[in-house]
Amino acid sequence: MINTELRNIPFSPPDIADGEIEEVIKAMKSGWVTTGPRTKEFEKKIADYVGTNRAVCLNSATASMELTLRILGIGPGDEVITSAYTYTASASIIEHVGAKIVLVDTAPDSYEMDYEKLADAITEKTKAIIPVDIAGKMCDYDTIYEVAESKKKLFKPNTELQSLFKRVIVMTDAAHAFGAIRKGKKCGQVADFTCFSFHAVKNLTTAEGGAVVWRNDRGLDDEWLYNQYMLYSLHGQSKDALAKTQKGAWEYDIVYPAYKCNMTDIMASMGLRQLDRYGTLLERRKEIIDIYDSAFLPLGTQSLQHYGEDFASSGHLYLLRIPEISEEKRNEIIIKMAEAGIACNVHYKPLPMFTAYKNLGFSIENYLNSYKQYVNEITLPLHTLLKDEDVLYVVEHLKRIID
Repeated sequence: MINTELRNIPFSPPDIADGEIEEVIKAMKSGWVTTGPRTKEFEKKIADYVGTNRAVCLNSATASMELTLRILGIGPGDEVITSAYTYTASASIIEHVGAKIVLVDTAPDSYEMDYEKLADAITEKTKAIIPVDIAGKMCDYDTIYEVAESKKKLFKPNTELQSLFKRVIVMTDAAHAFGAIRKGKKCGQVADFTCFSFHAVKNLTTAEGGAVVWRNDRGLDDEWLYNQYMLYSLHGQSKDALAKTQKGAWEYDIVYPAYKCNMTDIMASMGLRQLDRYGTLLERRKEIIDIYDSAFLPLGTQSLQHYGEDFASSGHLYLLRIPEISEEKRNEIIIKMAEAGIACNVHYKPLPMFTAYKNLGFSIENYLNSYKQYVNEITLPLHTLLKDEDVLYVVEHLKRIID
């Protein structure tokens, strides 16, 4: 029997507990609110959690990805490949650095790139691939690396840093995937570079924010690379604000006319306490996904598989596809769910459907698998403030609407 009492179920509000609030207050009372000791502590704890030597915290995953491309020396005349089925940030950063965006369609009935088409897209100008760990599930990196190795004769490095890889570089948009695991390795240990988001709607939030980590086995000079991110994220200034506060240490150099995208201690203070309870947050997301799967999969719907024998996602999004419905019907369902107080979403409208990418010459007619994934996809509320009765309310109403 359907619960007729109208509920208000938002799509993805932040789960902020007293610990986060208290830590933010401590940061504000400390007199140090910009990049400082809490940001450095958060970086260390992220690296420890992921299992990498270093981590860099910035103000977004977008900044993390763009600065990585810039530090790698990728720019005009280069090509970078990413998925047509993603949020704009995965591709816009390629445009920002002046390289050419190359979009690859998804495989049939998949949210991941078609890896055969990925191989075909690699040219002598290709410098990087940006896979997307959509909904928090790590991509098939074994195949991605096989593709990159198979095309390594085409790779023509422009910089000493690029030459260390001897093939196209893999930089993952893992905005959704902090805490995901595949074949015994955490997200952040597999791609050459991995960029996370801590935006307000993400599993772990700092309100705004992001981080980048890199593999420990690529021969990279961790200290040099970390310092490059510091320079690029703070105007190219040779000393950060914390170092400049030391008595008599005012003087600094500007070694590069760079950017401004550092994380603040206020942001990091939230992240520190979020990280303390992140294991519990991931467990709750799995419980909600299990309820949804048990309710919807017997109806013949299709959802992204979040958990398997050798992988576990971060459970960031619940992507549900209803076979054989049109885009218009899908939109009607979302409206009816909203009338019941349930906020749903769509992940994602393929990039070639947006004006910006049409203006760059892309057409959805060349990405039909992505379009088929999109037309019947509904993303249901999935967050740790949901109670079981809220989840069942969502289930009851969606089952009634699609019956």
